[in-house]
Amino acid sequence: MARSRAHAGLRAALLATALVAAPLAIQPIFAPGTAEAHGDLPGSFSELVKKAKPAVVTVLTKTSGGTPEAGGQQIPELPPGHPLHDFFEKFFGGRPPMGQQAPREARGLGSGFIIDATGTIVTNNHVIDGAEEIKVVLDDGTELDATLVGHDPKTDVAVLKVNSDTPLPTVPWGDSNRIEVGDWVVAIGNPFGLGGTVTSGIVSARGRDINAGPYDDFIQVDAAINRGNSGGPLFDTEGRVVGMNTAIFSPNGGNIGLGFAVPANQAKAIVAEILETGTVERGFIGVRIQPVTPQIADSLGLTADDGALVADVDPTGPAGKAGLKAGDVILRFGNVTIAEVKDLTRAVADTDPGDSANITVWRDGTGRDLDITVGTYPREEQMASATASMPGAEGLEVPPLGVTLGDESEGAVVLSVAPNGSDELRPGDVIAAVGQSQVSTAKEARAAIDAAHSGHKKSVLLLVRRDGQQRYVAVPLRDA
Repeated sequence: MARSRAHAGLRAALLATALVAAPLAIQPIFAPGTAEAHGDLPGSFSELVKKAKPAVVTVLTKTSGGTPEAGGQQIPELPPGHPLHDFFEKFFGGRPPMGQQAPREARGLGSGFIIDATGTIVTNNHVIDGAEEIKVVLDDGTELDATLVGHDPKTDVAVLKVNSDTPLPTVPWGDSNRIEVGDWVVAIGNPFGLGGTVTSGIVSARGRDINAGPYDDFIQVDAAINRGNSGGPLFDTEGRVVGMNTAIFSPNGGNIGLGFAVPANQAKAIVAEILETGTVERGFIGVRIQPVTPQIADSLGLTADDGALVADVDPTGPAGKAGLKAGDVILRFGNVTIAEVKDLTRAVADTDPGDSANITVWRDGTGRDLDITVGTYPREEQMASATASMPGAEGLEVPPLGVTLGDESEGAVVLSVAPNGSDELRPGDVIAAVGQSQVSTAKEARAAIDAAHSGHKKSVLLLVRRDGQQRYVAVPLRDA
């Protein structure tokens, strides 16, 4: 519960670092400090910047159908000579006259970097998402039309192509697996339209999951990253791209030293596949999974809260054909030990469609092995939905949960919850399984819950269907 609240708070404060036209406040920031606070500082990054900066570009986008800022706020009118005056004048058309709404046309700004002299550019998907027009501005001010080669929303990677009469400067990929916490890194990008901005810092953490997507594996850095830096490169001290700046954690929209970059090894593989096929194919097994909490582990007789709990299975998908069931806990996939949900999503995604894998699941108090043939992730996932009916028959009380259950076509429906009953359940919920056993009536559910209570269990694991989705919850048992 604490982890989910923390993730919810983090999601609320995470900002993609692309920039759209919006009111802007420029405030001086004074942060006194000493070099000693960073340990031994490198002599200078100037040579790195001279070589790398020409290959860093500004990405400009235009999308129709935009809406005015909330509250009727306007783009601020900045005096000539202000560092942002020319930027807003050129890219956003200046400030709309007072009393008029901003035009229904959204313009965005991000960063990118050139990896091929013929004009291949890498940026974030969220920089160009929905754009009807994309332009790239080179470091020397040259403006080029760009086309979208392909994109991958799940890893926030996009590839653009521009045509140039002359070879373009490039930057090389580095090996993000070799960087360590504490290593120096340099970010170059276009925060708030201030092109060619260079900042430096250290790697603060590796493997961050910020709930941005199913394949989160971010590098956390304390180099200053702001809106407009999205898609810009993160360099090691040798001038090699080890990451792509993507998001910041910020309660106020500005940099507070918590930036996140897609690792170069992940981005490089996605880019290569896009260039080869125009799209990205991932392995798919057709399950909905959730974390194993300590309460769930206790309910299932597991000694540790490791693995990924299967909440739902597509019977026509690879998992259904392999014999996986809702309630199984996946402990191993191929050669990968599954400690948490993201381990499974990455292991499946990294498996080529058509390949087979052996998986170990926990079911009915013991481990068992299954063989599965991995499918292809569908373009648009369609999940079957079900709605709970509210029968009019008299309900069956379940004192250990403080609820009243009724029969439903595919389980037991919660008719009511007593004032001192379970906080995890609400009227309309359908209990489809108790523990790892399916139930089809209220009587079956009551018997399984009573058995858990008689066995002195602290909680009982229920598969609950709500609003067309189903999920396992560990519900504490109380004295009858």
